[in-house]
Amino acid sequence: MGLESSARGSASRFAAYVAAITPALGHADRVAPFQSYCAGLLLPGDRKSVEPMAARVQPGRVRAAHQSLHHVVAKADWSDEAMLAAVSDHVLPVIEQRGPIRALIIDDTGMPKKGRHSVGVARQYCGQLGKQDNCQVAVSLSAANDHASLPLAYRLYLPHEWADDPDRREQAGVPGHVAFQTKPRIALDQLGGARAAGIDADFVLADAGYGNDTDFRDGVTDLGLPYAVGVQSSTSLWPPGVEPLPPKPWSGRGRRTSAIRRDAEHQPVSARQLALDLPKKAWRRVTWREGSNTKLASRFAAVRVRPAHRDYERSTPRAQEWCLIEWPAGQPEPTKYFLSTLPPNISRRALVNATKLGWRIERDYQDLKQELGLGHYEGRGWRGFHHHATLCIAAYGFLLRERGAFPPSDQPSAVLIEEPPVPAGYRPRGSPNPA
Repeated sequence: MGLESSARGSASRFAAYVAAITPALGHADRVAPFQSYCAGLLLPGDRKSVEPMAARVQPGRVRAAHQSLHHVVAKADWSDEAMLAAVSDHVLPVIEQRGPIRALIIDDTGMPKKGRHSVGVARQYCGQLGKQDNCQVAVSLSAANDHASLPLAYRLYLPHEWADDPDRREQAGVPGHVAFQTKPRIALDQLGGARAAGIDADFVLADAGYGNDTDFRDGVTDLGLPYAVGVQSSTSLWPPGVEPLPPKPWSGRGRRTSAIRRDAEHQPVSARQLALDLPKKAWRRVTWREGSNTKLASRFAAVRVRPAHRDYERSTPRAQEWCLIEWPAGQPEPTKYFLSTLPPNISRRALVNATKLGWRIERDYQDLKQELGLGHYEGRGWRGFHHHATLCIAAYGFLLRERGAFPPSDQPSAVLIEEPPVPAGYRPRGSPNPA
């Protein structure tokens, strides 16, 4: 099959995909700019903001295309939730052709941003930079199996300095119902929405930014889902065979107490100390998947523990769960710690395999940022921020459908959507004059 026929086939599948999901837009006049915006995201280009995409998708009428694309992303009142649900309905079945959904993965992504006027921007930790800096942070939920993952929900984290400032909220168009929420609380809402939509999975994955939060772990359990989440080395645990002291016997005077106890000699230990106290035979080398050049493997210990955080406020000890600890050979001490409510009889290899499935989220963000321009939106408002992300996820959904339409040995190296020629002499606004 030649490149021209490949492009026609891909273009026709793209048109059919857009036609299937755009009823969620609510108005027929939004379909054409929606399709053009998604096409602009899929086409090659260093910047995936409105102006350069307008020049790529409609080079003969750039100004009109710019207005159209800007309106659909920044002004049009369509539902991000409804569109993401439509994308999920049409993409998850393709993913599931290669295996059932195994995990719902919570993560957040930071996008560096200058100034102080873009919605949600604040000095906070930015994973892309690996340090605190000016950025926007969004929380996402993805459904994943061993072969692919799809974002199901995407919400901007609004720091206190934004959530509590009426003037900034008004200028950025933050809806009145949006109040301050911690990132773990946003994640629990996203998980609840996925469960209400009938999306099921074997377990929930999240890093220590979420796993350290006891209320988050309890909330996942309340939703009826097991979890495997990262925690810090300082997390307090009752080691195997040890649990809190029972409530103090009533003396016959004063109020009875039902709270479990600890005393100076009977204390929980940190996850780090637990790991250091384990015998050598507790550690085994486990391989979990093929890497780009070699099999990925490390040393792991898995022990049954009881989380101890503030359990002196409870009348009963917390249930036992797994503490999985990774200590790579050659490292002076363990590097990663996880808590998991996966079944007590799960094998160590299966526990490691489940926990390490979180790498799939890295593929989401690699494609969404590097290929589809997730962080390229230049507007400042709440609606535009979320619409752009939803359009990126819709375009990513098409990429996943294309990958699923071919056997692994015959997958196309790129999505072939025909790119109109850019008019001679066109220069994006702000670009330097040619020499």
